Amino acid sequence: MEHDGRVDEPDKRTLRRGLLAMRNGLPDDDVRESGRALAARALELPELAGARTVAAYVSVGTEPGTGALLDALRARGTRVLLPALLADNDLDWGEYTGPGSLTEVRHGTKMALLEPSGPRLGPDAVTGADVVLLPGLAVDARGMRLGRGGGSYDRVLARLERAGARARLVVLLYDTEVVARVPVEGHDRPVHAVVTPSGVRRLT
Repeated sequence: MEHDGRVDEPDKRTLRRGLLAMRNGLPDDDVRESGRALAARALELPELAGARTVAAYVSVGTEPGTGALLDALRARGTRVLLPALLADNDLDWGEYTGPGSLTEVRHGTKMALLEPSGPRLGPDAVTGADVVLLPGLAVDARGMRLGRGGGSYDRVLARLERAGARARLVVLLYDTEVVARVPVEGHDRPVHAVVTPSGVRRLT
């Protein structure tokens, strides 16, 4: 049910459950191969080619793999920032300098995350990025993204907007996760492009 442009959260929860079930059924070999293909497609983006700083993330579980992409960006000389989850679900940031710069951190009962082990740069560090790579579960033709529901990246997008940052927003997904329509709430913000293992799609 929709009220003043907002969609009830249960609609998002139902869609999330279905998408996560599909991801959880993926064989490990498919996840690894998708990560390699995703890196190749993403590196074709002109925005990434010209980016001095990219805010990215370390994939977990059956998320589309980001490891190959992180290393390729760093090999290009791009500064890569990675998030560290704070107690209130906001994100701090640290610099990625290779796999050895990551440490496993468990946040309560949540799954363990690989986070940058170096100095913390503060939540506002993301506003200096030329491109922000976003995790998600789905995106539609309007560029509306469905996240996992924790709100961390909603805060990131709001912070970018408040700062007047002009970062290009790119979500990384599997091909089947580009859908006809994603439920939208008032705080949701569109992304500029989606990268899947089969290619790049520009969004309106």
